[in-house]
This record gives sequence, C-alpha cells and structure tokens, in this order.
Amino acid sequence: MFRVVPMVRMQTVVLARDERPVLEGLGRLGAVHLTRMPSGQDTAPFSPADHSTELSRYEQIRLRIQEIRQSLQIPHQSSLSSIKKLKVSDAEELLSSMEQKAKDALRRRQQISEHLKEASTTYERLLYYSGYDIPLEGYDQFSHLHFITGNLPVQNLDGLEKAVGQDAMILPLTRKQDVQPLVAITTKGRRQTVEKALQQAAFQYEPLPRVEGVTVDNLLKDKKREQEILHEELRKMDDTINALATEFAETLNEIEGFINVECKILEASQKFPRTESTVVISGWAPSSDVETIRQHIAEITSERYVFQTISPDNLTDEQIPVLLRHPRLLRPFEMLVSAYGLPDYRELEPTLFVAISYIIMFGMMFGDVGHGMVLGLCGLFALFSGKSKSVKDAGLLLVFAGSSSIIFGIIYGSYFGIEALKKYAIWHDPLDADPMHLMYGAMGLGIALISLGLILNVINRFQKGDIIGAILDKFGLIGLLFYWGTLVILIKGAEIKSHGLMGIALVIFLIIPILGWSMKEPLEHLIISKSGKEHTSKGGMATAIMESCVEAFEAILSYLANTISFVRLAAYAMSHAALLFAAFMLAAEVKSFPYGGSVFSIIVIIFGNVIAIVLEGVIASVQALRLEYYEFFGKFFSGSGQPFEPFSIVQNDKKTDL
Repeated sequence: MFRVVPMVRMQTVVLARDERPVLEGLGRLGAVHLTRMPSGQDTAPFSPADHSTELSRYEQIRLRIQEIRQSLQIPHQSSLSSIKKLKVSDAEELLSSMEQKAKDALRRRQQISEHLKEASTTYERLLYYSGYDIPLEGYDQFSHLHFITGNLPVQNLDGLEKAVGQDAMILPLTRKQDVQPLVAITTKGRRQTVEKALQQAAFQYEPLPRVEGVTVDNLLKDKKREQEILHEELRKMDDTINALATEFAETLNEIEGFINVECKILEASQKFPRTESTVVISGWAPSSDVETIRQHIAEITSERYVFQTISPDNLTDEQIPVLLRHPRLLRPFEMLVSAYGLPDYRELEPTLFVAISYIIMFGMMFGDVGHGMVLGLCGLFALFSGKSKSVKDAGLLLVFAGSSSIIFGIIYGSYFGIEALKKYAIWHDPLDADPMHLMYGAMGLGIALISLGLILNVINRFQKGDIIGAILDKFGLIGLLFYWGTLVILIKGAEIKSHGLMGIALVIFLIIPILGWSMKEPLEHLIISKSGKEHTSKGGMATAIMESCVEAFEAILSYLANTISFVRLAAYAMSHAALLFAAFMLAAEVKSFPYGGSVFSIIVIIFGNVIAIVLEGVIASVQALRLEYYEFFGKFFSGSGQPFEPFSIVQNDKKTDL
C-alpha cells in the first residue's frame, strides 16, 4: 500500500524478422514501458535503426488527412483498435483520389457561390428601380432625354431638387438607411448643368447594366429565377460534399489508424540496438505481468527468443518508471498526488496518508451536517451517473469530503447553521467559547502531519542509501529532534526549568540540531572530494559551509512557519460558521418587513447557505490541498518520478489489462 507497483527490467533478444510481430504484440498488451538502449559490448554492436525518412513520409500523410478533414469538415475520430492492414503506396493513392474529388467539388461550389453572389448583388441594386420600366438597352442614347441613376446622402435631396429646378425630373426611390437612391431625367442640352448640381450634392453614379431588349423589371424577374436555380445547385453541391465527407470518413480513419501504428512501431524500433540478424528489445514492466509478457513473446516467435529480467536493485543509476495502482476507494486521492507529481520509485507512496489527512482537514474547515449532505448527494450523483473515470473519481472524492463535513458538523452542532440545533453539538460551534482551543487542535493536526512528513523523509533517504541526508538533512533525524524538542520546551518549559534541565534541553534540542545542519554540506563535500567524484554544486568548502548555515537558518524559520500555517484550519472553520451566522442575522432583519418578511427571510437563509456551500467549499478544498502540498509533501516528496507509459497501439492508447 505504501509502495508503487514493483517493476522489473526485461530484455529480450529476437530475430530481426520477428521484431515487428513482437512489437505489435507488446503494443496490444500495453504492459511494457520501452526504453532506449545504446549499442555496445553489453547489448549489441549495431546502433538502432534510423527510420526518419519513413516517419517524415508518414507525417506528410497525416497532414494530408488533416487537410481533407478540414476542407470537408469531417469530425476527427479516434483511431481504431483493430487496425486495417494497408500499404503506404495504397494509402497515398487513396488520399490522392480523395483530394482530387474534394478539390473538384469545392471548386464547383465556389463557382456557384460566386455566381449567386453576383446575381444577388445585381438583383438588390435593380430592386430600387423596379416599377419604372426603365429600358436597359441604350436608355442614354435617346435624341432628347438623358437618364442618370445613382444615390446621394438623404440630407442632400432637398438641396438637389432646388438646385436643378425645372432642368431635371428627380425620382426618389426607396430609401436605404442614410442613402437616397434616385433617377434623374433631363434633356441633352441641360445635362451638364444637372450633372454639376449632382456632383455638388455628393451624388454617386450607379449605372444600370446594359442588356438588349430588356427593361429593369424583366431583368429583375430573370435574376430572381437565376438565384433560385443557383440556390438549388448550391444545395445539391452541399449534399454532394456531405456525401463525400461520409464516404471518406471511415477510410481516413483507417489510414490514420494504420499510420499511427506504423509511426509507433518505427519510433519504438529506433530505441533498440541490433546485430545483423537479431534485435535487443528492452523495457520496464510490472513484475506481476512479466510471465504473461514472456509467454506472449514465446508464442509470437515460436520460441525463437532469449528473455531476461533484471531487478531494480541492480540498476541504481537508472530512473525507474512509476505506476500507481490503488483500491477503488483510494483512487480519487491518487489523482491529488499525481497532480503534484509522482514519487520516485524508491520512495514511500503517500496516497493513504493524503486520503486521511485531506478529508480530516476539509471536514474541519467545512463542518456542517447539511452542507456535508449536499456535497455527498452531489458526489453520489457524479459517482453513479458519470461516464468517465475522472468524473466518478471526483464524485467519490465529494462523498468522502461530505462525510467528513457531516462528522465535524455533528461535533460543531451545525445543521445548515440553524441556531436551535447547536445545543446538540458534541463539542461547540467554532464561534462559541474560546477560539484558541480550536486553533490548538488545528496546530496539533499540523504537528502530526509535519512529523509524519519528517519520518517519511528519513525512511526515503535511508532506502536510497543517503545516510548523511537521513541524519543531517533539515528534515532528517536531527530535524525531528529539533522539532519535537522545541515543542517539548514550549509545552513543558516550566517543568523542565523547575528540574534544572533547561540548559541540557537547549543543548540537545537546539544546539546539536543546528550544528548538525551546519555540518551536512561540508561533510558531503569532503566525502565527494575523497571519492574523486565531480561536485554537483560549484564552489569549495567555504561555499559548502555557507550553504549549510543558510539551510540551518531556513530550517528554523520553516518549522515555525509550517506549524503556524495550520492555524488556517481553525480560521476557515470560524469563517464558515460566521458566514452562516451573518445569513441568519440578515434573515432576522428581513423578517420584520411588513409584507412578505417571512418569505424573504427563508430566501435569505437559503441563499446564504448556497453561498457558504459554494464559496467555503472551494476555499476549504484549495486550502486543504495547499497544506498537503507545501507543509506535508515539502518534507519528503520529490515529485520527480517518471510515469509508467506502456507502449500501446490500441484505441486511445489504453493499456490492456493482463
């Protein structure tokens, strides 16, 4: 429970001709984290294969698939778990055919759209001149009359009519916003005078199209029919494009699935050294899955293989991938741990401690029976109706948080903040009596959690072989001595002093830890220098001494700050109670209203509880997580673990359960 899933390093030597079938088999199992191996005497003499050319070709195919999907608006689909076998050349031919069909259809649609736009523009422009039966063939070639069409600002119309007087007939058409379309009719002799007046009125010429034997009204009818025909053609073209999208979707998905598998296999193949006839495949796998993996390889290769496993204890310099597997009840808290990072393979796995401490801290800040029931019901809804694992885990987390809130609500006597029910409290409301008792309880919880973090750090360092760090680190054994000793002096100082032991206590609990912290860096520097290894930090012994002194000073401050930080548990518990108290005070004031006071009072109470659930619920969850990450994890948890990422070619890269 306190360990990650045990791993073993597996190596198998297979014939080069069996490499692909073996990788396909491992990809379907989804149980091996493949690792890169260098060539050499201990592995194989030849370097891993270089498939960069093929991978580049496949990347181009991916881009072509993406372009076809975008052009035809085909939604992306997940790769198939059962991959259809194809040849790359066949896939490229299929894509070329689809690209040409899509290009022709889209070009034809563009042409129809442009024609429709032109017809619509002409129709809208001519619509203002309907009803006047203006001829569109040589209308400006009459022997005596001259026609002018266009528009001007609405406010200039009256001035234009006065300016032209009897020189022209002005026919205002249907106004469009601030623009006035019109037709001006004048004689050939007065044309220049009228055009000058039009120019002064900011007139914009809009000549009508020239069409033989047609008037404006006739052309409007023709354009109306043309628009209807083009709309129908556009609809049919859209149906054709949609049909192409439906036709291409499955094929594109098959090609993409094939390409994805090919890329994964080629990328994996680039990790393994080889001889002229064999390949060395290596990776990490859960120890419980190794026998199944071996049998699978034996079946694929018809027993033509060599299989070897290596314990992690023999590979101290290699980073081992980390896989967490927890019971259903702990899985939501695994999510909280993973959000910070994964433990190193050789570290203790803290999910159980996080689960217990998180729900206690949340309940302490959010203690109310009614609010806890609301959270619990929301969690049950998500747990039983959620479709994804993450939603179900979040629902279970809400159930735990709600249950903790109910327990602390019973302790506080808080039932939606109703004053009459507080007398049933096991203890008392956070706002009643002396708040220091609640603060002492919060700091007591913090002391327990910090102490646990220190103990876990000592265990982790001993397991890694870091003896000096386990003893002299600021969170090592002398850190425990300092922390617990300081607490004893603060709590039992008078009694220790009465026995004349204060001097000894100060030496043991304060002086010795500070000296130990100051010795850590110089001692490590001396050991590394004697071993001939290269120092990880720059500088000599003087720098090491200075770093140790700074770390000692930082340790003293951090222990004080970390412990006081847990006072926020009490502060937010009182804040939660105060918010409910304020809601009931406001409700009491509202109740005195002459009309509907009782109804408004109930609304205020309900609204106040809703705010408390949402606002305080978010605050409590964030603050509990902050205390976990900064005050607890900061003592022992590196978060540097490499996630176990099994090689997989199945749908959504989901690991097959063995």
